[in-house]
Amino acid sequence: MTSAGAPERSGTTRGGGTLYRGDLGMWSWVAHRITGVLTFFFLFTHVLDTALVRVSPNAYDAVIETYKNPVVNLFEVGLVGAVLYHALNGIRVMLVDFWEKGAKYQRVMLWTVLAVWVVVMIPGFYFMMERTISELVGGH
Repeated sequence: MTSAGAPERSGTTRGGGTLYRGDLGMWSWVAHRITGVLTFFFLFTHVLDTALVRVSPNAYDAVIETYKNPVVNLFEVGLVGAVLYHALNGIRVMLVDFWEKGAKYQRVMLWTVLAVWVVVMIPGFYFMMERTISELVGGH
């Protein structure tokens, strides 16, 4: 019993530890939240820079020109990866919540999400970075 009178759960810790102790489910939860926040900030920035076209087309063109560099291209790949993971994991979360067997298969579904993510991101990375890499190594 804890000091509050509630029975203590086995496998949990109080104070310095965590309930999940770094279990895969906790990390998928953390990644889902982080990718959601990153996607929100991208959309917020996208609305702002797109709105700039009505205020000053020249300023808009200057902002768009700054996006045409290899670092931003890497960020774009990261954004696609974040949105893809968030979407796939969101489907998994809905299945866990609304499918009667969802909790039983949540770990298998997470590995499936990660496998699909990798299968989609490998060619996605190639096609998104192809132009940047060819420009960096001197191709056209």
